This record gives sequence, C-alpha cells and structure tokens, in this order.
Amino acid sequence: MFQSNKMEKGKGRMKTLWVAVGLALTMGLVEAREPGDKPNIIFILLDDLGKEWLSCYGGENINTPNIDKLAESGIQFHNAYSMPQCTPSRACFMTGQYPYRNGWVNHWDAPRWGHAYFDWDESPSIARSMKDAGYATAAAGKWQLNDFRVHPDAMVRHGFDEFCMWTGAEGAKDKEHSRKSTQRYWDPYIHTKTGSKTYEGEFGPDIYNQFVIDFIGENKDQPFFVYYPMALPHGPMVHTPLKPEAKSNLEKHVAMVEYTDHLLGKIVEKLESEKVRNNTIIVWTCDNGTSGQFSNKLNGRLVRGGKATTTENGVNTPFIVSCPGLVPSGEQSQALLDFSDMYPTFIEFAGGQMEEGYTYDGMSQHEVFLGKAEKNNRDWVLGMGSHPAKLTHKGVESAYYFRDRVIRNERYKLFVGADRKPSKVVDLSVDFAEKHNLLESPDHKEICQKLTEVIAKFPEKDNDPDYERLAPVGWEKKSKLPSQIHKIGHPDNPEGMKSVNKKKTQKKEKPKKK
Repeated sequence: MFQSNKMEKGKGRMKTLWVAVGLALTMGLVEAREPGDKPNIIFILLDDLGKEWLSCYGGENINTPNIDKLAESGIQFHNAYSMPQCTPSRACFMTGQYPYRNGWVNHWDAPRWGHAYFDWDESPSIARSMKDAGYATAAAGKWQLNDFRVHPDAMVRHGFDEFCMWTGAEGAKDKEHSRKSTQRYWDPYIHTKTGSKTYEGEFGPDIYNQFVIDFIGENKDQPFFVYYPMALPHGPMVHTPLKPEAKSNLEKHVAMVEYTDHLLGKIVEKLESEKVRNNTIIVWTCDNGTSGQFSNKLNGRLVRGGKATTTENGVNTPFIVSCPGLVPSGEQSQALLDFSDMYPTFIEFAGGQMEEGYTYDGMSQHEVFLGKAEKNNRDWVLGMGSHPAKLTHKGVESAYYFRDRVIRNERYKLFVGADRKPSKVVDLSVDFAEKHNLLESPDHKEICQKLTEVIAKFPEKDNDPDYERLAPVGWEKKSKLPSQIHKIGHPDNPEGMKSVNKKKTQKKEKPKKK
C-alpha cells in the first residue's frame, strides 16, 4: 500500500510518513487495504425468502433495518434470477453453469439419500478459482451437496480453506443419528475440520455467523472470499434468541427473517471495526422464493411464497450489492443477471482465471456492479429446476429429458414446456400475476419470436449429475427405476414414469376367465 518505485532521500521524510500512517491507522482514517486492491467478496445466500418479506423491496409487516441500509449503501437489483429450488441454485452459483449443463436440474439431498454428490473432479468451482487468484476462502452455513461422513474433506476439495457447515440431515440405520443430524438451528449438528458434532444449547445461525466474523478478523490483511449460505429462514420454523416468544409458524417465520437481518448487522459491524468495509463487496441474495405456506403484501399486493415455481415469486430473487469504496450508493438497477454470472464476475474482480476445460453460461457483471454500465450484454436470464431427481440402477438422473423453464428479458417472459415448445408469454410490466398469455397476440409477434428463438440454443437433452459412483454404504435410498427411459419427455417414452408404471400394472393384471 505504501511502497514506491522510488527511494526517498533522507530518513526524515520516511519517518514522517510512517508516523502519519500510524496515526491514521490508530484513528481509523484508512482502510487495511485500498478499495479496489483485490476487493474482499462475501456472498450471502438466504434459504427460502422472496422479496415480499423485505421492506426495502416493499414488503410489509417485517423489520429489516440492516438489509435496508445495505440496499441504500449500494445497488438494489430488480431483475436478478435464482433457480426455483435449493440444489439447482447452489450448483449454478458454484459452477457458473445453468442446471441443464451442470446436471443439477433437480434437488438432491446427498447426506440423506446418498448415491449422487457434488463431485469436485467433474465440476468447476468458483472457490478453487478464487483461491488460485490469491484469496483466503471460507464457507459457512448450509451445503447439503456432499455427505461429510463419506467425504469429510469435501469442502477443501471444492476450494474452501476453512468451513463451518450444517451437515444436512444424514440418512442412517441409526434413527437417533438421523434425528440429531437434522438439527440446523437449536442444538445444531455441524461439520468443521475437527469433525461433526452437536453444539448443545446453542443456536446454529449464531455459530455460522461467528465463524464468518472470526474468519474476517483472521484474514483482514489479505483478500478473502466468503460463501455464506445461511440456514435461515428455511423450515423447520423455530423461535430465535431475539424472539423466544414466537409460537405460530408465521410468528417464527417473521422472527427467523428478522434474525437474518440481525446477523447481517454483525457482519457489517465487524468489517467496519477491522477497517475493511470499503474494500469488501457484499452480495446479499436468496436461493429461491419463500415457502408456499406464507404470504405477505408486497407494495400493496398479496404475494404467496413461490418456492419451486418458475413464476417471479419463485425465481426473481432479492439481490443487493454493496461496497462503499467501489459500488455506487442508492442505486436501483433493472439490469438482467442470474447466479451463473457470479463466477465470472468475482473472478474479474479477483484478477483470476476461471477453470479451463468447461463451458460456462455466466457473464461478468463487473462493470454493472461498479456503476460503470447500466447492463452487460445479457439479453435474457433463465430459471429452471426443482423437485427431487430420480434414482435408477445406473445412478441419480434428472427427472425430465428436457426440463420446462422460463426465459425473460427486462419486460417479457417466455414459459417453455418439457416438449421444448413455447407455452406462454407474459408482459411483466403490467401482468404481475403472469396470467395473460400474449403468445398468439398479433401486437407481440416480434417479441414472442425473439424469445422463442432462444429455445434452439439449448441442448436437446439436459445433462444428468456427473459424479464418480460410490460403493454402497447400507442406508442409501433404494430404487429400481430403469435408466433414462423413466424421464418425462423421453422420445421413446414421453410420459415417463406414468408409462412405465402403466406397463408394470398391465403385467400384474391376471387374464380374465372366459
């Protein structure tokens, strides 16, 4: 920071310089590193939360002052897409690839169901690339893509120097262990480098958050990257340390959302106290919409949670970027972006390289984050994937041959069926409920054609999860599904399992006596 290509003549001026620097550091007038000098990056990902539960987006009956302040200090995006459910969103973020390419189109709970897992040898990793770029890397919260009993070092293999993760509900013949490992909140079961154990009497989100805070303090003098997929506010609904009186599911949901705000406040406070806030980019977002059991008013409209759906309440996610030393404050952005963009964006900030040998779908939002461009070259974003994958005798496979999906630009949105055909086009500027189909409208022929042309860019068939198969462990999920032919939309069996089950039923039926 204070090096020069030229040597100062005389010791007096150098002494004066270091005294000034020392005073500035003592008084908190300078950052630990200059803004823009390989900025730190913290990616905070909430679990199951839509815009209707955030006051900065117009959500009512909720108090999120720290999130609101974060939005005021940076750019608040309105056209950011996640995927509709947990696994597709997280894999998309980690790989910079859409689900149809990385194979994680469906949800798969690796610790509970076994078989498939996020294989570090078969997938690119944003964390490994950040580490290669000279960053200290860490992850805390929910992972659920690997079974830590089978691969205790999975997080390191994926590129994280340090980690503090809820294990996920671990399937086991020992039901007590399954019950114990299910806990992510009170008495959480957490995996670190020292192994997995229960933290009795503690609240899991406090442990994950303190881990992040400690990591910031330990790495303040070097660039760091933190992936922080919070466990909150996904079910089960629980009371929190700040609202122990919460009883109903709705009261607990509100308490859990507001606790995420409390935890964010602590993170920002730590960054400020360590003098690295102006050189730390915080990206705050959510993996998909809220659970359908909850509804709330958003700018006067009642919005039901859209988790696992491709309507806007399921995939148009809250997205805030803040860094006082780099990112303009108080901005509202209509730029198109999605989770596949994070890998190239963060790597450009880090001055690194994405892993070779892979095809990527993401586009860097570097200039958009810095406020130097209103948008990048994206013409559309994509949302797809939800519900469990299928287990066959050859391993875990996508449930669809070609999964239905949505494609949208700044204003219009196309729904594409599993038959690869367009089924609906809506104008999001006026049709918030996404009910009025413009596909056959003469006035919208051009935009319908433009969006429909995107379908041809997709592969004929979605990829399946790619992983090296494991030896049986005894408790994994069992299945006798036939490989590939089970898929909905398969050319030789379009109805998928409906057709397979029908054939099985016909075989079992006894011939009628004459």
